Amino acid sequence: MNAHAQSLALLTPAQMGRADQAAIQAGVSGAALMEAAGAAVANAVAARWSRRPVAVLCGPGNNGGDGFVAARHLRDAGWPVRLGLLGGKALLTGDAAYHAKRWGDDIAPLSPALLDGAGVVIDALFGAGLSRPLDGAAAATVSALLERRLPVCAVDVPSGLDGNSGQVLGLAAPAQVTITFFRKKPGHVLMPGKHLCGEVLLADIGIPDSVLDAVHATVFENGPALWSPHYPWPRLDGHKYQRGHALIVGGRIMTGAARLAALACARIGAGLVTIAAPASVWPIYASALTSVMVLPMRESGALDDMLSDGRKNVVVVGPGAGVSDLTRMHALQALASHRAVVLDADAISVFSADPTALFAAIGGPCVLTPHEGEFNRLFSVSGHKLDRARQAAAASGAVVVLKGSDTVIAAPDGRAVVNTNAPPDLATGGTGDVLAGFIAGLMAQGMDAFEAAAAGVWLHGEAARRVGPGLVSEDLPNALPGVLRRLKRLAA
Repeated sequence: MNAHAQSLALLTPAQMGRADQAAIQAGVSGAALMEAAGAAVANAVAARWSRRPVAVLCGPGNNGGDGFVAARHLRDAGWPVRLGLLGGKALLTGDAAYHAKRWGDDIAPLSPALLDGAGVVIDALFGAGLSRPLDGAAAATVSALLERRLPVCAVDVPSGLDGNSGQVLGLAAPAQVTITFFRKKPGHVLMPGKHLCGEVLLADIGIPDSVLDAVHATVFENGPALWSPHYPWPRLDGHKYQRGHALIVGGRIMTGAARLAALACARIGAGLVTIAAPASVWPIYASALTSVMVLPMRESGALDDMLSDGRKNVVVVGPGAGVSDLTRMHALQALASHRAVVLDADAISVFSADPTALFAAIGGPCVLTPHEGEFNRLFSVSGHKLDRARQAAAASGAVVVLKGSDTVIAAPDGRAVVNTNAPPDLATGGTGDVLAGFIAGLMAQGMDAFEAAAAGVWLHGEAARRVGPGLVSEDLPNALPGVLRRLKRLAA
């Protein structure tokens, strides 16, 4: 994996602990790592806010040690600093004790009173590895921080946030900026942690990238570095038949959904796109589309005649399909054809009473694109979003795209990607149909199902960001060429 892709690794707190230890074994002292981390926090505060009174809230572990370093740097730069510690100074050990001694100034017991008169707060109580809700003085102080709505710079994560899941353990105060080290954690990109962390700044504190070899990261933040080396750009000696032929199965009533998917599929580069339209509404599809071919289904609705053409190498079922026996039949026919398949919306919900029938039929490249409601109808799994998506992928044998502001793309082999670029403007009808078309178009061109899903989700988000407020689903395919032009320039 190239260095740019490695930079997108998301490390669990346990993996981050192993990275720290590997760095120390490689000759980087723990005290030096803490000094660099605290200095990065102080620099971030000084860059974001004008000089004002600072309250530094320190916990009893290494996160608190980072707080002592940040407090010292700000004090030495002329900032008024008050520092509070959870537990006595005598309880500190190791590098945290060393840097507490270097602070050499007053240390108050942690309490809400520390916030009096503060213009900014450094939250260095607990890091990403916290596994239980805050209590006692820590809970009281964070509760007061929530009430007063003071500006906060969090060290690693806002205290009370689980760095592995992004879930709040009892309570946590939102930060305007969060400084983390070496690599982000899943909790920085999964909701509600994504919201609570504010702007996340990744600081280089001297841990060599080589320690990733001992960590074996399998979860990444989505970005072109993960999949751009395999992106199917058109070749000078290529032609449309080499760029795949997608078959989009249309519905009888919600005809716009399949049309959106078809247009998206074509925009992202599929050489040919055909909609299989119910005969009764064939004129609607045919009159609304120009570059997309439209073929009427048989009276029975069977797709076997269209699937007999081996050049059709990817099938999309679900957009606007309706939850019916016909949709179920279409999904099973598509899967039995051993082509790449994208199942969306109703083609997922139609199996809610018998998920195992769907899972048993998946034998080739398949991507499922459920939102939370559709996901919960199909899968009986528990845990946070990343865990649930990975369990679902393993159970179904498909790549699962669990949609949302923190969309998770999970493969059956345990790999996972969390997407972070989707704006809230995407929360409007039809955008999921466009996403299914993007993914199918990339698979038609030969892209691996997992990489096609990750690329499709990222491009979907970038197109939405390009459009901005007022977005409707039809805007996304039209915005895509601009996104692709920029991506191609960066890849050159």
